Amino acid sequence: MPVQTRRRSSASTHPSAAAKASAAIPSQRSGGGKPPGDPPKPAKKRRRKDPLWARITVVVGAVLMVTSGAALAGSKAVISQATGSIAQRNLLGEAGKSDAEGGESLEGPIDMLLLGVDARERWAADDVRADSIIVLHIPASHDQAYLISIPRDTEAEIPEFSKSGYPGGTDKINAAFQAGARNGGGWEGGAQLMAQTIKKMTGVSFDGAAIINFGGFKSVIDALGTVRICVSQEVKSAHMSYVDDKPMWNADAKKTGKARTPVVHKKGCREMEGWAALDYSRQRYGLKNGDYDRQQNQQQLIKAMARKATEKGILSNPVKLQQLTKAAGKAFILDTGKASLPDLVFTMRGVTGNELTMLRTNGGNFHGNANGRETLSPQTLEMFQAVRRDELGEFIYTNPAMLSTRK
Repeated sequence: MPVQTRRRSSASTHPSAAAKASAAIPSQRSGGGKPPGDPPKPAKKRRRKDPLWARITVVVGAVLMVTSGAALAGSKAVISQATGSIAQRNLLGEAGKSDAEGGESLEGPIDMLLLGVDARERWAADDVRADSIIVLHIPASHDQAYLISIPRDTEAEIPEFSKSGYPGGTDKINAAFQAGARNGGGWEGGAQLMAQTIKKMTGVSFDGAAIINFGGFKSVIDALGTVRICVSQEVKSAHMSYVDDKPMWNADAKKTGKARTPVVHKKGCREMEGWAALDYSRQRYGLKNGDYDRQQNQQQLIKAMARKATEKGILSNPVKLQQLTKAAGKAFILDTGKASLPDLVFTMRGVTGNELTMLRTNGGNFHGNANGRETLSPQTLEMFQAVRRDELGEFIYTNPAMLSTRK
């Protein structure tokens, strides 16, 4: 697909407000402060030459491809070759940005919908809900990225969807994917109905979307080796147990008839293998703040992968590169709207994993209704309006409680 040249009409980015927002979130950036008494450093800061892999991590919420930053100096054909194994489908439907909203250009702000699904072989393909729902916002400056997690138990008005025969109704928002996937709608239909549901709830239209299969996601982490995860509170896994010292899904472990030992994620920082990092990021039962703590853990995993991808040796090993490319092809399904994937990747070259800012809906506090379901607070809806206006940096500066405290 050729590069689109129509300019997107969008709200301007105010340097002073962006600077204030950056000052409000020092813990999200690399480097940290110097001890008192050290001489001040020059104000000008050289941007680190992060590999392209880490930049694409921001685009889909995880590592997608493997190639060095030198590819940016070459043709987009190099990027296209590296991303060729990733399936692309129509995941947005009517929730994609219109031309008036800038849907034909990548020059303005970019909004993507990231959906994590748990698809196991023993489950029907059309009986899957979206366990993770994340809105990725990149401002028009293309040098920062924000992740906003929507609680899976949020009550939502799900629109009518003719593709699957769904008549419309009120349910938990994660049910939108299931309702769209049934009766032949498939994962494309599931993603489309989810995107339409979020657009109806928040007003945000999307430039692209990604479905992340948790099973394939594990393979991507394994290809990276391990990731460093900090467990903030001990939690017993609701999904996995050890059998003969090997981790297994509880349902599979029961079938063995052997003794089972619970998987427990103990407090502290450590390097985790793919299965452990993924399992920890999916826990919500037993956590103090339930799904809100899980949101932070999932965002922490995404950032940990971005950091891991920048380490020396990860991209210089031909065997590891091949493993990463193969794993990415199995883990993701993408929709890049009216732009090609290489164009989108090239546009994201100014974004790095260290510039991921994690945000919490409702300030990380339960905001339920009479049905016992979560709802979006007025402050959260205001945050999504700031996304639409491309003024999220300014919003965060005046509403710091929406920031995730997890590094």
